[in-house]
Amino acid sequence: MKIKIPVATCLAGVFISAAPAQKGQKLPNIVYVLADDLGYGDLSCYGQQKFLTPNIDRLAKEGMIFTQHYAGCTVSAPSRSCLMTGMHTGHTPIRGNKGFGTEGEWPLPAGSITMAEMLQQKGYVTGAFGKWGLGSPGSEGDPIFQGFNEFYGYNSQTLAHNYYPDHLWHNQEKILLQKNAGGKTGEYSADLIHKAAIDFLEKNSSRPFFLFYATTIPHAELSAKKEYMNMFRGKFNPEKSFKGVDDGPTFRLGPYGSQSESHATFAAMVKELDDYVGELMQKLKELNLDKNTIIIFTSDNGPHLEGGADPDYFNSNGDLKGYKRDLYEGGIRTPMLVKWPDNIKAGSSSDHISAFWDVLPTLAEITRTKAPSGLDGISFLPTLLGENANQQKHEYLYWEFHEQGGKIAVRMANWKAVRRDIDKTPRGATELYDLSTDIGETNNVAPSNPEIVKKMEEIMKQAHKPSEVFPFSYEITEK
Repeated sequence: MKIKIPVATCLAGVFISAAPAQKGQKLPNIVYVLADDLGYGDLSCYGQQKFLTPNIDRLAKEGMIFTQHYAGCTVSAPSRSCLMTGMHTGHTPIRGNKGFGTEGEWPLPAGSITMAEMLQQKGYVTGAFGKWGLGSPGSEGDPIFQGFNEFYGYNSQTLAHNYYPDHLWHNQEKILLQKNAGGKTGEYSADLIHKAAIDFLEKNSSRPFFLFYATTIPHAELSAKKEYMNMFRGKFNPEKSFKGVDDGPTFRLGPYGSQSESHATFAAMVKELDDYVGELMQKLKELNLDKNTIIIFTSDNGPHLEGGADPDYFNSNGDLKGYKRDLYEGGIRTPMLVKWPDNIKAGSSSDHISAFWDVLPTLAEITRTKAPSGLDGISFLPTLLGENANQQKHEYLYWEFHEQGGKIAVRMANWKAVRRDIDKTPRGATELYDLSTDIGETNNVAPSNPEIVKKMEEIMKQAHKPSEVFPFSYEITEK
């Protein structure tokens, strides 16, 4: 995959722009849009050829496109935990998709200081809309207890698999969706979540706000509204069919429904997402907020292979190797676009290496808010402002994944190390790739670079802090 960026933007020098918010200045609004399982190559501004994403592409045209940004993890909950806490998966409290109670995942502990709590302390009104996945209703991880003034959507990642659920949550109130009762398809959850997010903008237009818009699109199940299906039906033949769960005791409780037109549905869902982003931008303009709003768009991990999804057909990862649940680039490298009028140079690009845990310190610096101590993140504000000479760089990035036998990955400059099957072979071989010449991670150069491998393995030991809730066999064997 080749990202088409004008040469002039790649060679742009220092961009003189506004400084972070000063005392007495109006704080910028913040809109963070998190797609669900959208691949690095699923946007036309990142090389997608089979369909277009014009509204999201506008963020690239009017802002900055990042080519080396990484999710917190390769699945939802730990990725979100990294984002909210500013810590990588060796330190963040939630390191896996672990269920808790009757509805939801293992909760963020009460002592966590989240991005939302930090911004609340600065006077921001905060709202989360979409999928949470960091604590069931009423638990200490409930978004209302983790810094959000308002929440609407799914607490449970499992229930968020389905687009016509029988209920959603508004704060701690269970909202029954009567039009979906009895298997009906009366209310599309993504529409309801989008409307709630738009309402949040309208209600809070007179004060600084943080909107965390964690859409469920385009995660399986593959399900799109009729008007969007009509745009793509018959355009991606031969179609791929998937037989799922369409009735019975588990219907709409996590298992994916059947889909006979998987290709058309995926394109339709991304089109829906693109329209939602366009409507967000239009609403900000109508409210005269667009000039003082930072918009960040990204995805929580790489593309999935579930429910009939066909990422190879759409080249969803471009030249990257792997998918969701892999720690190869395809599982964790994600698109990131940032628009901030009069601060970020329009049409600019950056190859700065960044990750989810950098967002919290970046927003802290922008808003001149004191960030929590002990973060793994580094502010990328200098990059946003075009002041690349002032940008601090990571010594390394670290990931761990507790499923599929256990996996660890480290990126250090252009080197990438991956270890797999840790539960079976905790002292097994470390793979090593040179991303500067092998973005597809096809050539394991570990045998010819023993000193680099040794350094990477030392980082793997140092970066992991043991967790009682998410024990890792690697930590037990390597002590």
